[in-house]
Amino acid sequence: MTVSSSNKANLFVVSAPSGAGKTSLLKQLMSDLSNVQTSISHTTRKRRDAEVDGVDYHFVSVEKFKELVEEEAFYEHAEVFGNYYGTSKASISEQLTKGIDVILEIDWQGARQIRKQISSSLSIFILPPSKQELEKRLTGRGQDDSEIIQGRMNSAIDEMSHYNEYDYLVINDNFALAVDEIKTIIVGERQKSPAEQQKLEKQSEKHAQLLCNLLE
Repeated sequence: MTVSSSNKANLFVVSAPSGAGKTSLLKQLMSDLSNVQTSISHTTRKRRDAEVDGVDYHFVSVEKFKELVEEEAFYEHAEVFGNYYGTSKASISEQLTKGIDVILEIDWQGARQIRKQISSSLSIFILPPSKQELEKRLTGRGQDDSEIIQGRMNSAIDEMSHYNEYDYLVINDNFALAVDEIKTIIVGERQKSPAEQQKLEKQSEKHAQLLCNLLE
């Protein structure tokens, strides 16, 4: 299954280390922008009480998931903590065909798989403003001990080391400004206007020193 390159709708792959605020940013983005939807993954994970099948995930059995893998129904799939997750080709294709931009939340490894199959996809990496702030956010959750937090910090640094594989970088220092930056990217890609592209170029100028501090 292929996605037509002539279609004006875009597939945006969004990645971020744990604690960067990706989920909150995209939730706000969904309420602010029209004609944009997040991709709904398939999973074998047990549905939580507050989750709705077909809204949060497509919940399927392990047997059904493996059938879909055999049918090559996924752009990418992975096993995470004993559960399977997959990105449906049919679901993304359907939305793009309708002219709806699709946002896919995925890690850098999944992003690589998507880029190999959909060369027209665009990718955004969300960064925290500093390692200190990232650790503060992870600690502030109050859910993990120091050893787990250090493990998450190490994973975050590894994740951030792949920033150069992405088309755009967004720093989540000021929440409202970060949301506006993501909007600018999406609108800029829709319109490809000189004014929007100039905004994107200015955004990229401030990233160099931050990346040195995050990855050192």
